[in-house]
Amino acid sequence: MDCLQTGERTGEVSRRTAETEVKLKLNLDGAGNYQIDTGLGFFDHMLTLFARHGAFDLEITARGDLQVDAHHTVEDTGICLGQALKAALGDKSGIARFGHALVPMDEALAMAAVDISGRGFLVFEAAVPAAKVGEFDTELTEEFFRALALNGEFTLHVRLLAGRNSHHICEAIFKAVGRALRDAVAYDRRQQGIPSTKGLL
Repeated sequence: MDCLQTGERTGEVSRRTAETEVKLKLNLDGAGNYQIDTGLGFFDHMLTLFARHGAFDLEITARGDLQVDAHHTVEDTGICLGQALKAALGDKSGIARFGHALVPMDEALAMAAVDISGRGFLVFEAAVPAAKVGEFDTELTEEFFRALALNGEFTLHVRLLAGRNSHHICEAIFKAVGRALRDAVAYDRRQQGIPSTKGLL
């Protein structure tokens, strides 16, 4: 696996295992452009929402053992996205560090809160009523965000405040996390150096 910082605020990851092959490029200072193909239509849709509302340029090509199920593909995509995010942030100097968002999608309402803390942690309190949306296992939503947060080394809280439609719920969650991360990784002109009393994140 290769993971490198390719520019000021970009990260690129290539990961190959016996189960998946993922290639990913991330630009934190993009315009929400995306090229995403994981072989999972609904997951692609969710990742485009994440990129668009996070204002991240995101390119993903993933091939996995979908004849088994989607778990490895979804989790490994989260791993790669987290590693690219970490690489793009560098030493995190000057960033806001914290971000949060409340995002409605019709009857659904999702909250996401982020701390670019250097410690990977996920709290996920969002029950999705349906086991599947299309061919996507909705329980993999939590697995994706766990892989993202742990490998990106940030704290992420996700909470569903309202919702009945499983598509709407997942959509609100992906949008909320994108918006929260957008704020957390943004530069704060009043922030000098590393945003921590420890001097390190």
